[in-house]
Amino acid sequence: MSSVTALGERLKEKSPVITAWCGIPEPWIAALMAREAYDAVTCDMQHGTYDLAAVVRAIPLIAAAGKPALARIPVGEFQTASKLLDAGASGIVAPMINTVEDARRFVSFMKFPPVGERSWGPLVSMTLSGLQPTDYLGQANGFSIALAMIETREALADIDSILAVPGLDAIFMGPSDMSITLSGGKALNVTGAEVEKALDHVLARCKEHKKIPCLFCIDGKRAKEMSAKGFQLCSVSTDSISLRLGAKAELNAARG
Repeated sequence: MSSVTALGERLKEKSPVITAWCGIPEPWIAALMAREAYDAVTCDMQHGTYDLAAVVRAIPLIAAAGKPALARIPVGEFQTASKLLDAGASGIVAPMINTVEDARRFVSFMKFPPVGERSWGPLVSMTLSGLQPTDYLGQANGFSIALAMIETREALADIDSILAVPGLDAIFMGPSDMSITLSGGKALNVTGAEVEKALDHVLARCKEHKKIPCLFCIDGKRAKEMSAKGFQLCSVSTDSISLRLGAKAELNAARG
């Protein structure tokens, strides 16, 4: 099993996946996280400060630890998904997928014909996967995982149609923006009653459509709880939060 294909295989087995979440644009931080017991590492280009070059440098370092790399692209920059897949990413998280058309455009860059319109050029990805060109072409649509973020009332209202888009593999819930939109901009409460209701609804719809439910979790306790509930892929904290918590713990030990 290669780092490129591992995510798809693990999700197909319905094994829980815990991913690190990296926003500090230093590839060695992603590499260090990959050496821990995470199942995958996600590089954030939307709210983190990763650019394309930094993610492309991080992917082989993550792969060297035997882990699959995911990346969250900026809003609407679907063309970036193809570049990252060519560079060896196993999954792409696309934020603010609000409509069926958003989902279709995202998938068009994620999947080769006849499902999508991804063009050929996976030189790094083929090297990391160990596959020959014909085998890569035949298998890539199965292991290049397309994760659509659902974060708004509009997306919730159209969730069944979004889930029905061929080639869309997973829904990735964004509870922060969901909290803001459901409260009309009045609150940021990722575990509020309305958010929990939305998560339960999307979880049920994913099960009905046989799609993979995923969730951004701010800490390990939340990830454990939501994995047990049925979310198959959960993030745990962020690199910056982990860095601050680790520093605080060591300082408390030194001074306490």
